[in-house]
Amino acid sequence: MLDKIEEKKKIEKDAPAIVTLKKGEGRTIKAGGAWIYDNEIESIVGHFTNGDIVIVHDFDGYPMGKGFINQKSKLRIRMMTRKKDQVVDEEFLRERVRTAWEYRKKTVDTKSCRLIFGEADFLPGLVVDKFSDILVVESLALGIDRMKETILELLIEELKKDGVEIRGVYERSDAKVRLNEGMERKKGFLGPEFDTKVEIEENNVRYLVDVKEGQKTGFFLDQKENRRAIQKLCKDAKVLDCFTHTGSFALNAAYAGAREVLGVDASETACEQARENAALNGLEDRTTFLCADVFELLPKLEKKKETFDVVILDPPAFTKSRQSIKNAVKGYREINLRAMKLVKDGGYLATCSCSHFMDEALFAKTIHQAANNVHKRLRQVEFRTQAQDHPILWAAEESYYLKFFIFQVCEEK
Repeated sequence: MLDKIEEKKKIEKDAPAIVTLKKGEGRTIKAGGAWIYDNEIESIVGHFTNGDIVIVHDFDGYPMGKGFINQKSKLRIRMMTRKKDQVVDEEFLRERVRTAWEYRKKTVDTKSCRLIFGEADFLPGLVVDKFSDILVVESLALGIDRMKETILELLIEELKKDGVEIRGVYERSDAKVRLNEGMERKKGFLGPEFDTKVEIEENNVRYLVDVKEGQKTGFFLDQKENRRAIQKLCKDAKVLDCFTHTGSFALNAAYAGAREVLGVDASETACEQARENAALNGLEDRTTFLCADVFELLPKLEKKKETFDVVILDPPAFTKSRQSIKNAVKGYREINLRAMKLVKDGGYLATCSCSHFMDEALFAKTIHQAANNVHKRLRQVEFRTQAQDHPILWAAEESYYLKFFIFQVCEEK
């Protein structure tokens, strides 16, 4: 009898804690999302430590699934499964990884791609990019951080089954948002060291990706299809690529036959990398990279009466919160207004926003206001989003962030 009592106590101690939502809360997860915020929780019953898997109930006891909890974060719980009896173990993670890889094999060129895209691949808080035979991992949540190495091992195993050998793994968990989780920012090798400048090829253009010092994981894979889309506009064109980073749009323009390309970025390091990439492709004779503030440069080019056949705007996110959206709108309106003034009559503007707070409707409205302000008429060529290896999970708003328009810019007739 005593043995049974002790066993019952142990089971109760090891059982996941139960989180109960307030009445009327949990709208995000009920709509298909993955996040529960601190102010949505009524009670927590049971023992847990931050990062543990907990069971989530609605206010009336209805089971909502399981997720990992962190009381140091306002984003209190990230859901891992909607099945109340699902065990989140190695086999569970293997299936998640296998599903993510099978999706990429069917939808994208896997030589370089995003293999895991957080919530959209049902592994919240985790990003894994593949650059040739190197993986770069970014972990943004405590619970997934505990599972990170197991997930990477499983991912490497799955890739190997298809003859894809991974040479090394580098961690880029150095984003500021980790501080919101009570975690330290960190970066470095996970396993044997290797040359952190990795050569990749995308759209027949070659790049050296600096996975150690480059922005985010080293290269913006999400614009792959959009870079290809501008190629058809650039033959024999004079092109201006603003916020060029390491020259990706500029080099796609030059590869497509542009006669002259000017790439602009506020980082001299980025410009130097862009020049290195231009040389790698034998395109240095048609490309120039200038270190300058785009907001300051565009009025100067206008004053000089410079015009371009194609202008590309690929700015960083001007807002990372709803609170700063008004200032972001001003920024997007200003650069689009300035860019339109530099486009020749009948030329083209490619413009984008990578902030999910700047939704499609607001971004379109902002561009329209800019066009009205400078008496330009826009003919939409196409609207695009992020590449397929960054899938948009409906109901998970954070997974849809990149909006990309191509317009023909016309004088008022």
